[in-house]
Amino acid sequence: MTHTPNAHIWSGRDDGPGDENRRWHHAVNSATPGTGIALLGFRSDEGVRRNKGRVGAVDGPASIRTALAPMSADPRLVVHDLGDTTVLDGQMEAGQALLGQAVAEALDAGHLAVVLGGGHETAFGSYTGLRSSAVTAGKRLGTLNLDAHFDLRKEPVPSSGTPFLQVANAERERGHEFNYAVVGISQPGNTGALFQTAHDLGVSYLLDEDCSESHLAPVLDFTQAFIDSVDAVYLTIDLDVLPAAVAPGVSAPASYGVPLSVLLAVCRQVARSPKLALVDVVELNPAFDVDSRTARTAARLIHTISSEHLLDG
Repeated sequence: MTHTPNAHIWSGRDDGPGDENRRWHHAVNSATPGTGIALLGFRSDEGVRRNKGRVGAVDGPASIRTALAPMSADPRLVVHDLGDTTVLDGQMEAGQALLGQAVAEALDAGHLAVVLGGGHETAFGSYTGLRSSAVTAGKRLGTLNLDAHFDLRKEPVPSSGTPFLQVANAERERGHEFNYAVVGISQPGNTGALFQTAHDLGVSYLLDEDCSESHLAPVLDFTQAFIDSVDAVYLTIDLDVLPAAVAPGVSAPASYGVPLSVLLAVCRQVARSPKLALVDVVELNPAFDVDSRTARTAARLIHTISSEHLLDG
């Protein structure tokens, strides 16, 4: 595996000077000092390969950056692109450890870390960094997953389907309670064994059918109750939670999915909380994307979170 700092050049339309013309590519690695959004890429689809999914998520970080670059930027937005961790030769675990180090450094520097996956194996690297940081010292950590899947598989070899069981085990070893909630679970996409594991671990969740626009208030109540129950929030977004028409470029496209409007509302709610410590957006597979729909949607989610985080700050 390798870690490459500042590996991507940000560019795009320039409509002239002044904050009114500012875009993300102006905000990235600019001369503006201070803390802000720290972007870290995790170029890996080894977990997806092990999970027998459609590989290609290794190119997700670059695709998300490309979609973010032309988006409008608040004058206060400061973005530090800290480069990519790349998994080579199947060395997923070593890559997760390297990602964890980069995440911890970003968090301890005072940034809001936003990790660009990569398969959902990204999550265990994100978690490792979060727990290595002073940000969560002595705190009750909660993981909120926007996902069609629990990712609680009991497998002898870790994959994109096992990260939250790994987190559960790691939290137990640290003497912490496992606090995990999922919005958007697909009943057909998770076996009875996975539902039983979720039950045994005390996981709270909402099915995708219970996350329609007409059910937005209960979804936000569920989200707020989870935020209130913990001291620090790790928000992880698997793009396969969205309908396939909105997010075709993922490892496992959804037959039903949660509307983007609902996910944006949840993201706004979480981003407004001072408890938000870390975000990752995973499972973008550019090889299967259509008109960059999935990449643009991922960028819109990150843009929304960043904007709301600024307002809260």
